[in-house]
Amino acid sequence: MEQRFLTSSLEAIAHLQIPYLELHGAHDGPTLTLVAGVHGCEYTSQQAVRTFMRSLDPSRLGGRIRAVPTLNVDSFYERSPFVSPQDHKNLNRCFPGDPKGTYSEALAYFVTEELIKGSDYFIDLHAGDMVEELFRFTIYDDSPVQDASRALAQAYGFPFCIHQPNVDPAVTGSTSQIAGGLSIPAIIAESGGRGLVEAEAIEHHLRGLARAVAHLGMYEPIVPIEADLAVRHLHRFVWLRSREQGWWTPKVGVGQDLHAGDTVGTVSDLFGDVVEEIITPVDGVPVFLTSSPAMKADGLVTGIAADEER
Repeated sequence: MEQRFLTSSLEAIAHLQIPYLELHGAHDGPTLTLVAGVHGCEYTSQQAVRTFMRSLDPSRLGGRIRAVPTLNVDSFYERSPFVSPQDHKNLNRCFPGDPKGTYSEALAYFVTEELIKGSDYFIDLHAGDMVEELFRFTIYDDSPVQDASRALAQAYGFPFCIHQPNVDPAVTGSTSQIAGGLSIPAIIAESGGRGLVEAEAIEHHLRGLARAVAHLGMYEPIVPIEADLAVRHLHRFVWLRSREQGWWTPKVGVGQDLHAGDTVGTVSDLFGDVVEEIITPVDGVPVFLTSSPAMKADGLVTGIAADEER
């Protein structure tokens, strides 16, 4: 196991020392890159990468696994959810990045050039952030290699597998979107949340990683690891936002089936009077919900994986 820090000469991120692990197998095979900690407060994904890399026997590995357990180091140490503390930008909206840009833009460029490029497959591990409750899911994007990305997401084995189309996607500038555009099969995998280091959520990621490397023919577990639940494929991501500021109260739980017109939750003023009812416009499943009652106007309340294609 090679263990070192990655550094960059780019001015905005020259101070960073990014932990990096690399394992070369005894047999030929593809290069798989794992990244966690794009958002520094999503802890279960970071611990999963740390644990997974140390669990592998290189004599049984075919190919090479490169891994960064905590990418956004400044966000991690500052306990800054969602955004990087230097520029208040969401790193996973900044890809492929800009070498002359702000901290997040420069870091995205560095990751694109040094970690995404040169990979045969790419997995970006996440969790719900400090104020997000989440039911585990994977995402893959429209791309020239979307069939291979879908197969990788299917192999990861999380209950909800979300296809994100190029037309009106919920987010842009993500790792998986850029990797797919470079013809590198890629997924985002999410388990855990609310700033907690939960053993069960970590274990879900570990099992997903084990299934993924077995699918790629890189490493066969001693005992086959079946998916915990049948994988349900959903066709797009619909994010719902509040119109009013106030006290957010969800009325549904993550993983619960909803129909268009169902109430997802309410926003009340600080006296307790309801000022807004949040309604889902689509059939689908909320896979994450904001768990904090504090809600700004235009605040994100939930992400719904939708059944129907637009």
